[in-house]
Amino acid sequence: MQVAITCRHGEISEDFRDYITRKAEKLLHYFERVTAIQVTLDYEGDRVRVEMLVDAEHKHDFVTHHETSADEVGPCFDQVLAKMEQQIRKYKGKLTDHRRDKPLNEVVSDQVVGSDDEEE
Repeated sequence: MQVAITCRHGEISEDFRDYITRKAEKLLHYFERVTAIQVTLDYEGDRVRVEMLVDAEHKHDFVTHHETSADEVGPCFDQVLAKMEQQIRKYKGKLTDHRRDKPLNEVVSDQVVGSDDEEE
């Protein structure tokens, strides 16, 4: 899995890049099909916008962003990460929630087998 960090109109320290990479890689704990993560920090005057795109197999990109003052980049990234975790958990929940019902093909095959027994 790749973590790409892009910074527009400003610079971030190497320590903060490592922090972003470590935290972003934890998204694999929630959804193992993540293939790439792109984090963009866009400085516009005294504001910073952090955007995260997560590419997963068999799904369109997950996108989240947050904007705040330029001196609060760390908490802004944490907010974006929390939003992304929530999106991924919700998507995975939809994938795994089968309502504990039988699939339609099993219901039909049970009815066909049951009607064959009644005829005999």
